[in-house]
Amino acid sequence: MVLIENQEYLCEEEKRLKQDKERTAYWKKWGSYVAERQWATVREDYSADGDAWSHFTHDMARTRTFRWGEDGIAGVCDSHGLQNIAFSFWNEKDDFLKERLFGLSNPQGNHGESIKECHFHLDNTPTHSYMKYLYKYPQRKFPYEDLIKENASRTKLDKEYNLVDTGIFDDDRYWDIFIETAKEADDSEELLFRVTAYNRGPEAAPLHIVPQMWFRNTWAWGHEDPAKKPKPSIRKIGATTAHSKHYKLGERYLQLSPSPGTGSSGEDIQPELLFTENETNYKAIWGGENKSEYVKDGFHRRIVDEEAGTVNPNEAGTKCAAWYSFDEDEGVPPGECAVVRFRLSRRYEGYLDEELFDDIIEQRRAEADEFYWRISPLPMAEDLRNIQRQAFSGMLWCKQYYHFIWDQWANGDPGMPPPPPNRKAIRNKEWKHMYLDDILSMPDSWEYPFFAAWDSAFHCIPIAMIDPELAKKQLDLFTREWYMHPNGQLPAYEWNFGDVNPPVHAWSLFRVFKIERKMYGKEDFDFLERVFQKLLLNFTWWVNRKDANGSNVFEGGFLGLDNIGVFNRSEPLPTGGILEQADSTGWMGFYCLNMLNICLELAKRRSIYEDMASKFFEHFILISDAMQYRTGGEAKPLWNEEDGFYYDAISWGGPWSHQMRVKSLVGLIPLYSTLTLEPEVLNRFPNFKKRVEWFINNRSDTAERNIASMKKRGKDDRLLLSLVNKDRLGRILSKMLDEDEFLADHGIRSLSKYHKDHPYSMDVNGQRFQVSYIPGDSDSGLFGGNSNWRGPIWMATNFLLIESLQRYFLYYGTSFKVECPTGSGDYMHLGHVAEELQHRLQHLFTRGDDGRRAINDGNEMLDYDPNWKDYMWYHEFFDGDTGRGLGATHQCGWTGLIAKMIHDTGMTCRLPQTPRTPTTAAAHYFDDIFTHTGKPKKPHYLRRSSTTRSIGYRSDFAPSTNGDDDEVDDPIKRSNSIGVLDEEALKQKAAMDQHVAHYVSDQLERVRSGDSGDVDGGEFETSLDGALDGRPTNGKRNGGGGGSYFDKDPVNGK
Repeated sequence: MVLIENQEYLCEEEKRLKQDKERTAYWKKWGSYVAERQWATVREDYSADGDAWSHFTHDMARTRTFRWGEDGIAGVCDSHGLQNIAFSFWNEKDDFLKERLFGLSNPQGNHGESIKECHFHLDNTPTHSYMKYLYKYPQRKFPYEDLIKENASRTKLDKEYNLVDTGIFDDDRYWDIFIETAKEADDSEELLFRVTAYNRGPEAAPLHIVPQMWFRNTWAWGHEDPAKKPKPSIRKIGATTAHSKHYKLGERYLQLSPSPGTGSSGEDIQPELLFTENETNYKAIWGGENKSEYVKDGFHRRIVDEEAGTVNPNEAGTKCAAWYSFDEDEGVPPGECAVVRFRLSRRYEGYLDEELFDDIIEQRRAEADEFYWRISPLPMAEDLRNIQRQAFSGMLWCKQYYHFIWDQWANGDPGMPPPPPNRKAIRNKEWKHMYLDDILSMPDSWEYPFFAAWDSAFHCIPIAMIDPELAKKQLDLFTREWYMHPNGQLPAYEWNFGDVNPPVHAWSLFRVFKIERKMYGKEDFDFLERVFQKLLLNFTWWVNRKDANGSNVFEGGFLGLDNIGVFNRSEPLPTGGILEQADSTGWMGFYCLNMLNICLELAKRRSIYEDMASKFFEHFILISDAMQYRTGGEAKPLWNEEDGFYYDAISWGGPWSHQMRVKSLVGLIPLYSTLTLEPEVLNRFPNFKKRVEWFINNRSDTAERNIASMKKRGKDDRLLLSLVNKDRLGRILSKMLDEDEFLADHGIRSLSKYHKDHPYSMDVNGQRFQVSYIPGDSDSGLFGGNSNWRGPIWMATNFLLIESLQRYFLYYGTSFKVECPTGSGDYMHLGHVAEELQHRLQHLFTRGDDGRRAINDGNEMLDYDPNWKDYMWYHEFFDGDTGRGLGATHQCGWTGLIAKMIHDTGMTCRLPQTPRTPTTAAAHYFDDIFTHTGKPKKPHYLRRSSTTRSIGYRSDFAPSTNGDDDEVDDPIKRSNSIGVLDEEALKQKAAMDQHVAHYVSDQLERVRSGDSGDVDGGEFETSLDGALDGRPTNGKRNGGGGGSYFDKDPVNGK
């Protein structure tokens, strides 16, 4: 579906996506939707005081049934979370099975909640046809108590104490456990699972691998009629087979294969099937009576405690485990691996054909390689390709099943004791309409196992590159009546649905629409219009609720920036008055312009949207004017002429206001509010053009202040709508690009480094409030203390700054240059500045000249150990001085935006492995990669002489490369469940490979010649059909990506 040179060829994964979209096959019915943490979520909190962290703890999760979801390691379930499969392990040292990931609660951590494990999301495809997960499991006793006590002893000025700091991995005494899941080629519901556990240590060590299958408990709460919805069941029907039955999912078979033995006897390891119920152990938790003889923690007590009578001797229940014991002769020898294979099938075959089984998994992996290579076919460093692949993978592993029904949550269940009477008043009492039962993109798989509205908008950008339907579904859901409040507010996150996040949905909506058009040649106007109509309600909510004085200057609260202000911006000011926010007003200008863009796009089909475009045009002008130019008895503007920067201000009405001169992201966000209007667009919409010209002629003072070059337009007659004029833009950028202020080696800081030696403070009623530059973790507990906007680098806000610079470049072209870095004597136009920032952000992850990655904070093992150095954590934010990763470690949500940056500029990103300039980079790649058709690397097939454990020799993650492998045959060669390409399909594939090779050669030539293309305004501005919108013209690929877009002036054509 990705178009290259106006040609479409569906690789196997794209065929599956097409079938799923057309509903001819439900490829997304099963996926990696099981949460990595369900305990201590708001949904599971039934306490009287709203303390979710203590009401349902990690320890309780072993014995207590979840009400609203499930969790596990590398978990897979159906799209409603009914039937779940996940993995547990035991090293014979721990006090209980490792069946869920451990982390500290918010009160336990010196910087809030934090996972204390080492796991990596290595691979995943949009249809979940292939998934790969790595869990590093210590062979020593897991240091639960050490992690709790040491972090408790540390202050907020200290770094977190993580698992890699404990010494638990010394001498390589750990297991690398690779968990792979694949689907058959001809059946979307046939699931294959393979676990390969390597002993990395110097000695033999025992390991118990215990995959579990269970049903989410839906029967105990009193909402289901047993006659209509009977309780599901799992029972043993053979030595290695269990049969499951569910009223909605039907019948399935868990079919297990004996594992190759690792001991001297050479005997295979036979799995032992265990059964219990997914019911709470009331006796263990509260000393009460159990409702079931067999309860949730039965497997722990049977395997670890060797307690008799904890599993059902009748070999039936709602929860099943397959116990593989690799403990003969002290366990698995050093360097060897244990392998477990099983499948969940609607067919009962009685045994597994292991060779066929492995070939299916290998084929799905090869298809995943081909899919991701076609997303980004341009040559780039393998390190970058690996970073991008794992970022995409993490996005897909962060898809989770999310269930919440306000009425049942607030009022309790018929089958349970009623919750405390005051509980429903603690939080979310105004959100009675919510009924959520969906697969959602979560910000982080463990730390944030719940949606966050503005995070989700950013998630949709990289998701749209690989699965536009998923991105569109996410945006659509938030505006549906069971999510959006009847008053138009979008829900923020479960801790407080009523909190206010920045209004970025319109931006994301338009970007997703344009990305799909650019990469896939599809224009989904129905989607664009449907979501736009709902966003009109949200825009009205903002105007009515967050502009207290009707002055077009907005409040908004914390707006996702947590501790960035002098005061807690979500609470009344200790000074009295109203906080007029530069960022809130900037966000609303940004919102206006994105709604204007969408109106103009929709006006191509329906002329009535011209009138709406005029409305948003004029509203933007009024916001811009109010923010910057006030007269008479009005308060001061938010712009400070002396400093050349925007600040928040406290307003007490009339002329009484006070600017708080904190140089932070708050003052950069007004840069987001920019849009270029193409003259061709204006000419196409005469009513809109007439209204713009009327405004210019009749309100010329306001227009001239806020619309660049109305009287003296450039050669191409472009207009620029912006909160920031040229003079102010230059002044703001002089600070933003100053390495002693905002510009860091790895992006733009959230607070100027100026405040390191010059903190800003206010004394109010005997209390001092202060903001100073803190490049790492927060030094306070504000907003939970697990994030910090007073110095670190955040990917999402950097991404929007980069886009803004690209828009300004569309207008100013090469004629407007700024010093970058400030004081360096080097001048760049804004297109090159945008590219420079993208490269700096990529350098967070890439290896430097010394082989280190900035995110790893100098950790020798993470940087250099061959079993660690190629795996990535996608942190929530990054140290403003060093780039070390901070906050959540699997924040593949907005940090996953790095995948889009790599796609756009990876070919020219300066790495130690590649030359320093675009021209020499092109020469470097010309003779290296594309002397052939540039097909993705083909897999090596396993050939076993027995039920071999030699599978381990290819289970380490190796990103695909562009190039042929002459040592193996074509990977697609067998029919049935493996997948096959017939002769005609192979010819089509070869022809498409030639188009790709031609396209790549063309792009390399353009880079080498200095004619590397347009700033890609078509991704974020409205244009005439076929102009600037990324459609296939002049032999260009719709997908774009790579190269330096900024070597030609789009205004003057130079």
